[in-house]
Amino acid sequence: MLFSDEEYRARLAGVRQRMGRQGLSALLVTDPANIYYLTGYNAWSFYTPQAVFVPAEGQMLLFTRAMDAGGAFRTAWLPPDCISGYPEQYVHQPHIHPFDWVAGSLRDRGLVAAAAGGCVGLEMDSHFFSPKAYRALLHALPEWTLVDSFEVVNWVRSVKSPAEIELMRKAASVCGAAMQAAVDTIAAGVRQCDAAAAISQAQIAGSDGVDGDYPAIVPMLPTGEAADTPHLTWSADRFEEGQAVVIELAGAHRRYHAPLARTVSLGRAPDRLARLADAVAEGLDAVLGEVRPGVAVRDLAKAWNRTLARHGMEKPSRIGYSIGVGYPPDWGEHTISIRTEDETVLAENMTFHLIGGMWMDRYGYELSESIRVTSDGVEAFTRFPRELLQKGR
Repeated sequence: MLFSDEEYRARLAGVRQRMGRQGLSALLVTDPANIYYLTGYNAWSFYTPQAVFVPAEGQMLLFTRAMDAGGAFRTAWLPPDCISGYPEQYVHQPHIHPFDWVAGSLRDRGLVAAAAGGCVGLEMDSHFFSPKAYRALLHALPEWTLVDSFEVVNWVRSVKSPAEIELMRKAASVCGAAMQAAVDTIAAGVRQCDAAAAISQAQIAGSDGVDGDYPAIVPMLPTGEAADTPHLTWSADRFEEGQAVVIELAGAHRRYHAPLARTVSLGRAPDRLARLADAVAEGLDAVLGEVRPGVAVRDLAKAWNRTLARHGMEKPSRIGYSIGVGYPPDWGEHTISIRTEDETVLAENMTFHLIGGMWMDRYGYELSESIRVTSDGVEAFTRFPRELLQKGR
């Protein structure tokens, strides 16, 4: 088991404390990252419905597809009688849903009536909680008042334990190796897909004795004029002399993620890109200089905005977000965003992807760090050169 029983119990206690503050008598967890956080269950099974039922008191229950229950027995810390698999005939059917069966199982256990006195939280913004799933619960459990949980588990996850921090440091080791593979491979004449393959090999093979895991997001490689747009992946096109290539990727270890972004210029960088790189580096340094417990997240965004303004620039999108456990399609925690509207106050062992992404007109630049809030400042998880990388000058 990856974490101690004591740590899992502390996580559950934290979730229940927050449930109490929100008036929830129970919680149904469907985000695979949250299921993993609470139970340790880890498999590529989230494409079919699965859930953890968290009552205000008593044992959690994990519901998966029947064929996946064996994987839950092997990876989850729950007792075997708290793991149930729904029958195959519920999978991908037009008129019935696995949560019809889950609702019946909860009723048979007497848990429907027990939770009927308050509100039952649902992860309404979970990628893997569909409208059909919601409809099934609504019809099968009329006694329940179903409400948005507002990311109860995600918020508990925002402050990491020492054991989690160590896993993120290991993920950062994998990240550094993957970024080095990217920089080493990207060159004029090389196909973009071959660079992506080199990155993926390094992400899975790992580094320095640390094995890699599959990342929640594939390598992203906006190139040339297309670097003015984030989140592009790769093609079979060959890199060309004079192009800039934005690389955004992550190292993953035991589902914990450490993302990183760097930009490579194939040849001497044009003046506009060099000026942009200088502004972003200065802005990132300004933000890092503000990080410490007790500082409001919005103050980090203000430090960034002030720096960019001195360069006559602005960035409308957020400059960072909370990270940790990740499953496709995202490595973010869906809670804290570093922007002027966020009033969250930093606490020790919060972890973020701090990303200075600037997407201009037919060119762009990204520079990012994965960071931890320490007792008196900040720790950067990776040690990759924090600069515009120029090859073939």
